[in-house]
Amino acid sequence: MLTLIGWLAALAGLALVFVAFAYVRRPYWGWVVAGAIALGVWWSGGPWAPWLFYVVAALFAALALIFGLRPLRRGIVTAAALPAVKKILPKMSDTEKAALEAGSVGFDRELFSGAPDWNKLVPFACRGLDERERNFLAREIDELCRLLVDDEVVRAGDLPPRAWEFIKRSGLMGMIIPRSYGGLEFSAKMQSAVIAKLSSRCVTAAVTVMVPNSLGPAELLLHYGTEAQKQHYLPRLARGEEVPCFALTEPSAGSDAASMRSVGVVCRGMWEGREVLGMRLTWDKRYITLAPIATVLGLAFKLRDPERLLGGEEDLGITCALIPTSTRGVEHGERHDPLGVPFMNGPTRGVDVFVPLDFIIGGPKQAGRGWVMLMQCLAAGRGVSLPALAAGASQLSTRVVGAYATVREQFGMPIGRFEGIEARLGRIAGLTYAIDAARALTLGALDAGEKPAVITAIMKAYTTEAMRVVVNDAMDVVGGAGICRGPRNVLASAYQSTPIGITVEGANILTRSMIIFGQGAIRCHPWVQDELAAAEKNDLEGFDRAFWGHVGLVFTNMARSLVLGACDGALASNPVNGPAGPYFQKLARYSAAFSFSADVAMGTLGASLKRKENLSGRLADALAWLYIGSGVAKRFVDEGQLERDLPAFRWAMQHALYEIEHALVGLIDNLPLRAVAFGLKLALFPLGARAKPPSDRTTSQLARAILDDGAARLALTPSIFVPEPHEAGLGFLEGTLDKVLESREARERIKEAQKRQILPRGPAASLVRQALDKSVITQREAELLRSAEASRDAAVQVDAFAPDKLSAVQH
Repeated sequence: MLTLIGWLAALAGLALVFVAFAYVRRPYWGWVVAGAIALGVWWSGGPWAPWLFYVVAALFAALALIFGLRPLRRGIVTAAALPAVKKILPKMSDTEKAALEAGSVGFDRELFSGAPDWNKLVPFACRGLDERERNFLAREIDELCRLLVDDEVVRAGDLPPRAWEFIKRSGLMGMIIPRSYGGLEFSAKMQSAVIAKLSSRCVTAAVTVMVPNSLGPAELLLHYGTEAQKQHYLPRLARGEEVPCFALTEPSAGSDAASMRSVGVVCRGMWEGREVLGMRLTWDKRYITLAPIATVLGLAFKLRDPERLLGGEEDLGITCALIPTSTRGVEHGERHDPLGVPFMNGPTRGVDVFVPLDFIIGGPKQAGRGWVMLMQCLAAGRGVSLPALAAGASQLSTRVVGAYATVREQFGMPIGRFEGIEARLGRIAGLTYAIDAARALTLGALDAGEKPAVITAIMKAYTTEAMRVVVNDAMDVVGGAGICRGPRNVLASAYQSTPIGITVEGANILTRSMIIFGQGAIRCHPWVQDELAAAEKNDLEGFDRAFWGHVGLVFTNMARSLVLGACDGALASNPVNGPAGPYFQKLARYSAAFSFSADVAMGTLGASLKRKENLSGRLADALAWLYIGSGVAKRFVDEGQLERDLPAFRWAMQHALYEIEHALVGLIDNLPLRAVAFGLKLALFPLGARAKPPSDRTTSQLARAILDDGAARLALTPSIFVPEPHEAGLGFLEGTLDKVLESREARERIKEAQKRQILPRGPAASLVRQALDKSVITQREAELLRSAEASRDAAVQVDAFAPDKLSAVQH
């Protein structure tokens, strides 16, 4: 007779058998083999009740046959399960279905699988800029940057006329328009490069160029417009003869765009002297970029056909149309003031504005398809524009603080050597590396023809949130120099504009708590979307395949979570050698943990998970940092795993892994069913939650790598515009940094002479004359020191204005 310890050991052994089979994606054979072993042990020990053994063995054999033979399983189990499952599945509106079906699925599906195939990621070659794009970036964009001084733009409340003329003449409003229509037809990578460089110089210019090339008339026309509409508008948009805007947001419909009140009614009316079939539009929109100066208004509204003049339904749904702003009744021209960043933004209104049905994008046949259009276009656009702004602001911050913390001294040493400052410098550099890594991966996918809706939502939300941290940290490092506006302050606009990026194209709170996981759980999951589709169609065979595939995935990821959690990912596949390898293994571990957690949350909470926004938000955090971490690992490998980049890589990976684990721990701590939470914690963290944020040592190494004009500082900031050294702000700061570094050897000799009591104590700058007299330094070194100290003093100054000029600065 087995003792209690023996029984426990036997059960543990059977559990290990099941886990081993489940780990290699054979959960069915796991329980079959484990059950057979248990029956064999029972029989070999002489069963005390043979009849019970036979009953149990017969039941076991029957279950093994039923679940092992698909026709039996489908006819007996699945047929009974399908009606029950259909009752608990969430009901989705047409707008929700359109959002879920928008775009495509990318590497996020691999992350949702729990066992990402790194061979799909590591060899993937992201498109680079071609020669035409590189030349344009170096010539035209640099020329535009030289036309702009951000402080002057803010004081004037607009871009200078010569900048507007250059933007239109150079074709920057038509970056996405094909060359066959007169556009530039730039890649997504090039569009991002343009916006990032412009944003590092002038946020107003970046937004002005960004908006016509994002969700708007050109994008909608390219995908849905009639050929006549394309021929009419696209060449004019490309040349800047037409200035577009797109009006979606309104007082009653922000992130919930489907609740808009703008309406169109199909009717007959007069247009250019003749009666035509058209629509009478009424709208009240706000926050519309370029609306004050737009010549063509893209408008989203709900179209109704009460007289059924089109022969179909009365409520046709959301529709998109292009309205010339010269049309009678169109109101525009007023401006909002978005935190003092003076890009053109304002409201537009119209009451009973009559236009022909041909103004619908794509013509009357596209009436009611506006929501589908918007979701499809947004699926790609969110991955380009705002992540580019985040990259520009973050790289600018890194460049500025690396120089400023070297030039600025307190207590006789550069402020960058203080641990408190190092903590901020390290986080700035690490997040900048992560933003650009994820940005490069996403742009590569977009240029390969993908439109990964969940990934672009992640990019929009999490890069702009990281930008907020980076810019705030940079403001802390420069201190008073960051809060006094003027030509010397190059961080002010980045700081002021950060909340704008957080808010537009779907507020980050909503994107995190509802969209990323809500859409990803269905669209990116290997089985859920197939389950829903099969259930809706009463497709028994399809539902059987998807449902039991899903069940198998749950057990596989439970086993992978447990095994990889116990060894911290050491048994996971490793696609590369070198420092990056172990991090791929850790990402695989957390992918399994995330996927299992997601299924547990969906399985126990069902449709109510949609309302548990804090829980879905934590799942979104885990997925987002899995993706960002994957991008970081790929970037490091793509760039050759250079020693130069190792501090930034390690910081970014450790931060990503900590954020993933922190999110999963938060999920477990707040699951309503505590018994389930306890089991989930054991599966995910059998040895406890052990991930830690980047250590002080790692942070210090990274901080020091961006000081003293090190190679890492330049490698982290390739996308920004650097002005000439004579220009106030970044240009002068860069020039001062060069002088300070060039004079450093002479300063060190003065300090050494002080230690040897050749020179008296005091600041090195005040001892230049004495050091020269005592041959501690040469004449040239004395001149270098004087020049460096003069520049250092000027570089840390802030702007001051006469009282009568200050009101203009305050805009």
